[in-house]
Amino acid sequence: MLISKTECPPVPRMPGPPGATLFLVLLAALAAGCSSEAPRPEPAAQAKPKFAPELEAVATSVLGAEAEVVLHGDLARTGTQQVLVVNRLPKTPPNVPPGLIVTRAALLEKDGQRWKEIFRADEHLKNAQGYLGGAPLAPVTGWRIQHEQSEEKGLSLYFTPIHQPAGGHIATIGVRWNPNVKRYQSLDRNFEKFQGEAPALDKTESILR
Repeated sequence: MLISKTECPPVPRMPGPPGATLFLVLLAALAAGCSSEAPRPEPAAQAKPKFAPELEAVATSVLGAEAEVVLHGDLARTGTQQVLVVNRLPKTPPNVPPGLIVTRAALLEKDGQRWKEIFRADEHLKNAQGYLGGAPLAPVTGWRIQHEQSEEKGLSLYFTPIHQPAGGHIATIGVRWNPNVKRYQSLDRNFEKFQGEAPALDKTESILR
């Protein structure tokens, strides 16, 4: 006999000693419980994009299909919209602390109806004026990025190479908006004073291709 999803077998009626009556009552109660369906879970809400489609499109145009928008807003406290875009490393390498691990990152600023790139981190750290002071001369294959935001200073970024650069050592480079020159620059080792840029490096290699 086939039993439907919402039905249970009929309770058998059979003669027996007085004790069987209690057994039949319990069996009937069990059968009554079987006839009700378990509540169905509500469908999960569809995940909403974290950032507007415009920003996702801008990120893709700058760093490709794997680009990810991390931060957006008046990041430098200048009244202008900026966005931080990264290519995240899919897996954290061994012996590297967890966090935002990237191969490339870019800061973009909205200028009227268009976005322009104002900072780039790939093998090197650079802005429109050149390579940031204090950063490794040898190419870096990936960075661990930390960031903090303050009402007074705006966005502060901290870049740490995930591997020791050739001929150098692992050190964290602070980067922040310099209101005096109106661009992102690196900071000294105490993360206090801004450093200038170098227009070129003696040797530059591209190994993130």
